[in-house]
Amino acid sequence: MQHSRIHLDPTILTGKPVIKGTRLAVEFIVGLLASGWTEAEVLKNYPGLTREDLLACLAYAHEAMTEQRLYPRSA
Repeated sequence: MQHSRIHLDPTILTGKPVIKGTRLAVEFIVGLLASGWTEAEVLKNYPGLTREDLLACLAYAHEAMTEQRLYPRSA
């Protein structure tokens, strides 16, 4: 897995998972992609990132989602 690119530290963004060596949270990057940003746009706007960083964010999010049980809300 690509989790070596993801770092958790309680002193950085209150412990949210971030891309190692940055203060960019996995949740932020996944949010950009979910809102329609392309990989190229993210890399252009955040030149310190690599494609592997983006894939690591997606892999981390996928793993987090498969570990949780989600239930529909009752109306």
